Amino acid sequence: MKKNLQIIQPKLSLLALPLALIFIAYFIVPLALTVMVSFWDYTEYSIVPDFILGNYLYIFEGCFSFQNGLCLTFKTYISTFFFCFFTWAITLFLGFCVAYFLAFYVNSTSLQITLFLICTIPFWTSNVIRMVSWIPLLGRNGLVNDFLLSIGVIQEPIEWLLYSSFSVILALVHLYTLFMIVPIFNSMLRIDKGVLEAAYDLGASQFQVITNIIIPLCKPGIIIGSIFVITVVMGDFLTIGIMGGQQLASVGKIINTEMNYLQLPGAAANSVILLFITIFVIIVMTKFIDIRKEL
Repeated sequence: MKKNLQIIQPKLSLLALPLALIFIAYFIVPLALTVMVSFWDYTEYSIVPDFILGNYLYIFEGCFSFQNGLCLTFKTYISTFFFCFFTWAITLFLGFCVAYFLAFYVNSTSLQITLFLICTIPFWTSNVIRMVSWIPLLGRNGLVNDFLLSIGVIQEPIEWLLYSSFSVILALVHLYTLFMIVPIFNSMLRIDKGVLEAAYDLGASQFQVITNIIIPLCKPGIIIGSIFVITVVMGDFLTIGIMGGQQLASVGKIINTEMNYLQLPGAAANSVILLFITIFVIIVMTKFIDIRKEL
């Protein structure tokens, strides 16, 4: 038996080799190059291989004096965290509600699949088309303002519906709620409905069942969905650029701008800082569950 296991083990390692090579080529190597380039120097016309801390020092230049208020870097990160937090909170609420309805109120598997596919509709088109589709709805002369004016709710068009923090968060929620629905729905499907029936028989209210049984048992799905949403939103620049009218700041937009101007070492330094912050957030969230046991 031991001999057979010894023979099988190298074969299993060979099966994992293609995935390992892809992981190294498309994740480890680009990440190592990004870290390396973040220490290079650059001018207006060229990039100079070197080992300097100037790119990181420039990012936080004047940020710790607090004499003139918050520096641009801190304001940018606060803006990024603002979008990230509200997107996470809204997608968590909507994702939990949708997953709860699909798992406990829809008994037909075919209907569950149909409703779940409806949730994937935003992913049937590109991000740009999805963003542009909001403009005729939320613009000054858009459908929403025209409708509100026609029924007398407002006397003049609402300006903040588009090119504002509201429109950015709305678009991010529209795009990434599915990332929260899927893991929470998967966790809810594992819950034994007999446990819920026993709780109701013992006199528990629906609110008590949700807070004391469903939410604790869905914690793995909530954490995994939160990781998906937070990591995507932290680096998003396209949605914030289009829906914010290029007027709102985010770290992703700064990195994209630096890359457009070929300031690659500066963009790499910002990317490394953002990566470490994102990893720190993920580590904090994974302290609540052991993801390896849940996947």
